[in-house]
Amino acid sequence: MDDPLPSPLPLRTRLSYAVGHFLNDLCASMWFTYLLLYFHSVLGYSSRHAGALLLTGQVADGICTPLVGYEADQAGGCGRYGRRKSWHLIGTISVLLSFPFIFNPCQGCSEKTPEWAVLIYFIPFVVIFQFGWAATQISHLSLIPELVSSDHEKVELTAFRYAFTVVANITVYGLAWLLLHFEVGRRGAPNLGRQDIPVFRNLSLIVVAVGAISSLLFHLGTPEKTRPPGWTPEPEEHTPLLSDSQKKPIRPYLLWNHWLLEPAFYQVAMLYMATRLIVNLSQTYIAMYLTNSLMLPKKFIATIPLVMYISGFLSSLLMKTVNKRIGRNLTYFLGLMIILAFAAWVALTGNMGVEVYGAAILLGAGSATILVTSLSMTADLIGTNTHSGTFVYGAMSFTDKVANGLAVMLIQNLHPCPTLLCCPGCVAFYHWVMVAVTGGIAVVASLFLACLMIWPIRIRFHDVSVTGLAGSRPRELEPQDEEDNASMVN
Repeated sequence: MDDPLPSPLPLRTRLSYAVGHFLNDLCASMWFTYLLLYFHSVLGYSSRHAGALLLTGQVADGICTPLVGYEADQAGGCGRYGRRKSWHLIGTISVLLSFPFIFNPCQGCSEKTPEWAVLIYFIPFVVIFQFGWAATQISHLSLIPELVSSDHEKVELTAFRYAFTVVANITVYGLAWLLLHFEVGRRGAPNLGRQDIPVFRNLSLIVVAVGAISSLLFHLGTPEKTRPPGWTPEPEEHTPLLSDSQKKPIRPYLLWNHWLLEPAFYQVAMLYMATRLIVNLSQTYIAMYLTNSLMLPKKFIATIPLVMYISGFLSSLLMKTVNKRIGRNLTYFLGLMIILAFAAWVALTGNMGVEVYGAAILLGAGSATILVTSLSMTADLIGTNTHSGTFVYGAMSFTDKVANGLAVMLIQNLHPCPTLLCCPGCVAFYHWVMVAVTGGIAVVASLFLACLMIWPIRIRFHDVSVTGLAGSRPRELEPQDEEDNASMVN
């Protein structure tokens, strides 16, 4: 008699899970879109120092992410609280206490304070924020394989998660537009400057308040089974002596160090890194492109990203259907084609007017498509190995954080006028930056995707031990066992 299918996750639980990353999404929206703009165009610091601060944050995030992932897999949680939600709570508190200081001027500093001293002031807040962000992100992502098991449910839950990511970005950009609108009406200054410091300070405080409420809803509404490391279910009265799983070939656990021997692990990591480079770098430099290359008023740094994320939100709602009909690989390829269409539009058009909204729709739809699909591929890679899933997500995030930080620092060092707010050279500079971070990286991502299509992801268990009953010594799998236990990810 076949085992009954697990009941689908209730809508209330899916929604409460989805808002668990809302604080991170709100903060990430401000971090990637406005950090360089705030420190360079508002506070007046050099582009290199602004880039160094972002690089510090990305490196801190990249280091913290795999460490948190490893510890979260090993730890057993706080009391009756599950290990994933325990780390989520730690990360949330860290973000709430540190993020408001990043978008506030240096306390106790004056105009004569050297920029390197101001940089040292901000670094501790950035590091604490990135640690909290990493702890929240990894613990939240690693709950997906534990909450649901089927491929389509994973895609649906990932789409719910990304839908709230888009809602978070819409919230940030909508609030930014309102605050900038009131600031322009009060002071009449259409361009960014120190008069806009209150705008970003108030925006960061609102973000923290809204994010705290959403995190509370997540902890109240999302269940997690409190299982210590190495947990195995206890037999009950009606438990058969030989279960169905025991009748099948033994499927060993894949520990964190075993992932490092899997080629599929690196295939997915490279594709995920390219995806995050496209999404994050385009988000980071879109405001610079609008204000410096297209010479648009400062309200466009809110309205254009807002259009992007509305487009992304609508696209994310179609992900489950599209993935089911054409598969993961073709869905990702479709997203790359949309990104390349945006890059070609920007490259061939020097001065955009109202058509910039059309380009924003393309960028939003393409970014949503490749991000949701790459996250689903990562969940597919983990499969039933949820006990080491946090490490996998941590390692994936490590590659994208470090790559993003290094890419931003490289771009900032290529800036034609690093000590000035803008010069004639930066008009063309940000134009081609937008082409490169979308179209250029999309070409690289297409090569990684081709590798996945030619050599489908095949999980092989290297040096894996299986612990027998009654504490018997583990045995290593023979080559034939490895062949039998290989699994495929479409």
